[in-house]
Amino acid sequence: MLIVKPPAPPPPRTYSAVLAQSRRITPPASREDVRHLVFRTGDLSFDATPGNCVRVLAPGQFGNRYHARLYSIMDLERRADATEFAICVRRCSYIDDFNGEEYRGVASNYLCDLRPDDVIEFAGPIGYPFVIPEDKTADILMLGMGTGIAPFRTLIRQIYEKVDGWRGRVRLFYGARSPLEMLYMNDENNDLGHYYDQPTFKAFLAVSPRPAFDAPVALDQALELNAAEVWEMIRRPGTRVFVAGTEGLLAAIEPAMIRLAGSAGNWAAAHAGLLSSGRWSEMLY
Repeated sequence: MLIVKPPAPPPPRTYSAVLAQSRRITPPASREDVRHLVFRTGDLSFDATPGNCVRVLAPGQFGNRYHARLYSIMDLERRADATEFAICVRRCSYIDDFNGEEYRGVASNYLCDLRPDDVIEFAGPIGYPFVIPEDKTADILMLGMGTGIAPFRTLIRQIYEKVDGWRGRVRLFYGARSPLEMLYMNDENNDLGHYYDQPTFKAFLAVSPRPAFDAPVALDQALELNAAEVWEMIRRPGTRVFVAGTEGLLAAIEPAMIRLAGSAGNWAAAHAGLLSSGRWSEMLY
């Protein structure tokens, strides 16, 4: 019997864009350099919406043409002659496991070093893992850290500005190294504060107890302080759990989830149920 596989979807198109704005959103004295970057493309066929992703094609290394990294679109504005879109980028570095030396992250440093009118190449739009449920009574639990706030910022705005009469609970647990590094939540950048008066929305912010010593962000403590509600939401049919941030985020929240569930087995079963029903989604980097 001949089995014919459906054709693979075409790869995302490649575009070019000019940097219109690079704005640091962490304080100048902070060790963290996080930037709000706005790009402009004159190719009107770029058909994206906030919440979609773009794959930035940074110059490659070791003979590779590109070094690709995925970023979520936070804001997008279409005009008659161009489309502007914004992404959030944290300047990263990593420690080589073999020699212990620190190296600059390729894509993040490339983007953070750009100057206005510099040109990038990118592909997209690319699908978005966090989808608003059709059921307006569904609860949404968001767990984020660092630049993981970017997709949630877009999602929260869509829930309360694009959906009429949202009735489900929306809970955001967000961690950062210090209060000054609560991206888009300090006095200058606080647009999420517009939604604090929504009866279904609450945000819980966690910071590192000792930021100067790279102590872990106390996101697990924030979850445990709200243990009853968080566990009740997780067990409720229809609840969506969205996780965004660095890969270490899952390890950071797992002990708290085990304590909320009462045992590792209970949490494993609950997590498996969320995964199998498509109600657990991640965007990790």
